[in-house]
Amino acid sequence: MPEHTARTEIPDRYRYAVIPHIMVDDAAAAIDFYQRAFGAREDFRIDAPGGGVLHAEITIERSTLMLGDASVDEAEAASFAAPTSLGGGTSVTLHVFVPDVDSLAKRAEAAGAEILQPPKDMFHGDRTVILKDPSGHMWVFLTHLEDVSQEELRRRLADVATE
Repeated sequence: MPEHTARTEIPDRYRYAVIPHIMVDDAAAAIDFYQRAFGAREDFRIDAPGGGVLHAEITIERSTLMLGDASVDEAEAASFAAPTSLGGGTSVTLHVFVPDVDSLAKRAEAAGAEILQPPKDMFHGDRTVILKDPSGHMWVFLTHLEDVSQEELRRRLADVATE
């Protein structure tokens, strides 16, 4: 991959997306982690009558994330589950574009995230880090480096496959 110095804007197709709603075992601790690791801002929180967080919303960069405690009675009634109750696995990975994936990766690791793939330039034109948060959720943070045509994307992917 060529070295890139200038960042380009996030592609339009990724600016407005489906809002994920994740369940965790300790939403208050997760919000604290997301603030320390990802620079999240807590927008609001609804505490459950019996304790815990029924619903909260945070913002990471310009992306909204909803979350709550999986153990709250109201959540249990709807059969929501945290990754820990699924044997540690999850079927969802959360993608967020950020201005500087390298500094986010350092901050996230210092806050307790497990880095699964260190930041690196990828064939699709983004510098990417893959990590797991303490609640078991998978995250991909990306810094957009360049727009890549479908033809060039296929060529680069073929090159990666032969490495």
